[in-house]
Amino acid sequence: MLARINSAAVLGIDAYSVQVEVDISRGLRSFTIVGLPDAAVRESRERVESAIRNSGFEFPLERITVNLAPADIRKEGPSFDLPIALGILVATGQVSIEDLDESVLIGELSLDGHLRRVAGALPVALGARSWGQRALVVPPDNGKEAAVVDDFEVYTTQNLYDCVCLLEKGFMDEPVTVSDEELSLDAPAYSVDFSDVKGQQHVKRALEIAAAGGHNVIMIGPPGAGKTMLARRMPTILPAMSLEESLEVTKLYSVSGLLGQDTALVTTRPFRYPHHTVSTAGLVGGGSIPKPGEVSLAHNGVLFLDELPEFTHGALEVLRQPLEDGTVTIARAQTTLTFPANFQLIAAMNPCPCGYYTDPQRQCSCSPGEISRYRKRISGPLLDRIDIHIEVPRLTPDELMDRQPGESSAAVRTRVIAARQRQRQRFANTKFHSNAQMTSRALRHFCPLSDEVGSLLRTAIDQFALSARAHDRVIKLARTIADLEGSDDIHVPHIAEAVQYRSLDRKLWG
Repeated sequence: MLARINSAAVLGIDAYSVQVEVDISRGLRSFTIVGLPDAAVRESRERVESAIRNSGFEFPLERITVNLAPADIRKEGPSFDLPIALGILVATGQVSIEDLDESVLIGELSLDGHLRRVAGALPVALGARSWGQRALVVPPDNGKEAAVVDDFEVYTTQNLYDCVCLLEKGFMDEPVTVSDEELSLDAPAYSVDFSDVKGQQHVKRALEIAAAGGHNVIMIGPPGAGKTMLARRMPTILPAMSLEESLEVTKLYSVSGLLGQDTALVTTRPFRYPHHTVSTAGLVGGGSIPKPGEVSLAHNGVLFLDELPEFTHGALEVLRQPLEDGTVTIARAQTTLTFPANFQLIAAMNPCPCGYYTDPQRQCSCSPGEISRYRKRISGPLLDRIDIHIEVPRLTPDELMDRQPGESSAAVRTRVIAARQRQRQRFANTKFHSNAQMTSRALRHFCPLSDEVGSLLRTAIDQFALSARAHDRVIKLARTIADLEGSDDIHVPHIAEAVQYRSLDRKLWG
C-alpha cells in the first residue's frame, strides 16, 4: 500500500515542499530511504521503528521503501522522522486519516516516540502558508516560533501517538497562539546600558554617529581601555527592529538551531562576538549544504571582531562582500546560496602587538618593524569599508573613580531614532535606509556641498591621501552628523568632525 505525507525542508533560509512517499510491499524485510538522504535521514530508520513499537503500534515486517521527493535535492536532518513514521502507519492501515493533503508535518522522534525540536520551523511555517496548506504539526519546542505566522494554524503534539490522535480527530484541538507581549518590539530588553561606561565621551559620540547612520567602526586602544564594554552596548542605542527585520533574524536563528526554547521572535538586535580563531566558513557560512555564518547571524545587528589583526587574512578579506552588499554568497558543487548579512561591524584592536604603543602609563616593547607588520595585517581595502576610526585611550584615575552615571542608552537612542527618521524621509522613494548605504551617485544627489565645505574636503583628501571610497565615507559621516543636529545641509563643522574619524587611512597607517 502507498501513503503520501506532506513535509518540508530548508535550503538556505527558505523552505521547500517535500512529499514523503511510503510504499509497503511483500518481500524480504527491508527499510530503504531514497531521494538523496544524508546520514541523519538514513538513521531515521532505527528511530522510526523503535518509536512506532514503543507507541503501541506494529512495525511491518515487509519491504518498506520511502521516497523523499523531489529526489534531486539533498535532504538533511532528522525532521522527516515524524512524516515517515506516520506514512508507515497509514500505509499499513493502522490509522485512517482524512485530508492529509492539507497539513505539513516535521519532527524528530526519540526512541520512545516523543517529538524533539528541529531547526527551521519558522521558514517551514511561512512556506506552508504560501503553498496553501491548512496546518503545520511541529514538536512542542517549535510551537511558538511557527505560530508567529499570521492566518495559519500551528499544532504541537508531545509524541507520535498524540499526533495520530490529533490527525484522526481532524485538528479539533486549539492551535498554538502567541501573546502580544511575545511579539512586542517596542521596548527591547538589554542587560547592559551605556550609562555603565565611564569616560570615553569622544568614543561614545563616535558610536552614536555610527548608530545614527549605520556606519562601521574600528576602535584602537590599549588593553583595558573599554573597547569590548563599549561594543557590547552598541545594540542598546540602535532603533528597535521592525517586524520584518525581526522575522528575518528569527529565520536565520531558526535554521541554525539557535532559537531559544519557546522563543517566538528575536526581539533584540543580534550581537555576535566570534573569537579570532574562527574559520572562514564559520565567519561567512559554509558546509556541503551551506549554513549561515557569523556575518548572517549578525544580520540587522552588530558583528564585533575583537583583536582584528589576529583574524586570518582569508577571514578578513571575505568580509568585503557583505560589508559592501549586505549579503554573502556561498558557492558549493551542489548549490549556490545567498544569505542576508546586513550588519554593523564594530572592530577593535591594540595599537601594536604588546598593546601599549603611545600609552602614557606603560612602555611599548615592540620594534617598529613588528608594529608595521601588525598593522598591515588589515588591508587598505578593508579599512576603506570601515567608516569610523576612533582611538580609545586608557582612562585617567579621575575617570575611573567617578561615581556619576553616564548618559543612558535610552537618551542616546532617542537622538539616533530622530536622525534615522530624517533619513527615512530623505530616502522615501529609494532602496536606501541609512546614510551608510548611499552609493556615489546618491551622494551627489542627496549631499550637495557648498564651495567652502568642498574646499575643506579637498584639503583633507590631499593631506590624508584619502581614497575615493574614503572620500565618500567622509561625506556620509558628515551627512549623519548633520542629521543628528537636525540640519538640512552639510556645514564645515560637520565635515571637520567627519575627517577626524579617518585617522587610520594609509598615509598615517603605513
